[in-house]
Amino acid sequence: MHILFVEARVKPEMRERFIEVITYDASHSEKDEPGCLRFDVLEDANDPNRFFFYEVYRDADAVAAHRQTPHFERFFSQLGDLLEGGLSRNVLSNVHPTDGAWR
Repeated sequence: MHILFVEARVKPEMRERFIEVITYDASHSEKDEPGCLRFDVLEDANDPNRFFFYEVYRDADAVAAHRQTPHFERFFSQLGDLLEGGLSRNVLSNVHPTDGAWR
């Protein structure tokens, strides 16, 4: 598995637009990409402008395919307008559930 845990801090005035764009990307990732097993968008309970993404892909090729999709390009092209700073991205390996449990 190839797991991404991403943090984003959104400009307060762009919060609603950000939610619209990331929700579109996440829902199309799960629906349209066979290699995307999960794409959760989470909001910090104490900071309404801080978001996290939990993305699970079958492998690095599935991540590369994700970055070529129209929904990702739509999201990525707007980042400069939506965020305060850049994205903080972590690449992780799963412990539980094991890879076999995802398949």
